Amino acid sequence: MANEAEKRSTHVIYEKEQLGKVVIADEVFAIIAGLAATEVEGVDSMADNITKELIAKLGRNSLAKGVKVEINENEVSVYLSLNIKFGYNIPETSAKVQDRVKSAIENMIGFCVRDVNIKIAGVIVEK
Repeated sequence: MANEAEKRSTHVIYEKEQLGKVVIADEVFAIIAGLAATEVEGVDSMADNITKELIAKLGRNSLAKGVKVEINENEVSVYLSLNIKFGYNIPETSAKVQDRVKSAIENMIGFCVRDVNIKIAGVIVEK
């Protein structure tokens, strides 16, 4: 398991000689962002291209679907692709998503969120 974690992109968030260090994988940032975004009323689901969806079906983690993160030192940029429910105000819903994602990452990991960029991929009409 340690070798697998070393191969992925990781970031040290805490280091102390006596106790050790805490390392977080990029996927954790993406999962937190995706979960926070889908908690906002009006967001139907995360969207993504078909290639990543096929990879997710083959066994990879799908919680980060539709999320891309770029991490530089202690700053994070988040890129989300969302499907919005029909009837919700897109600018208001997007602003709520940006606030929720920023707050979740900063509170859970302690990294500064530089920006949260949203692409509306679709509008979902309930039957």
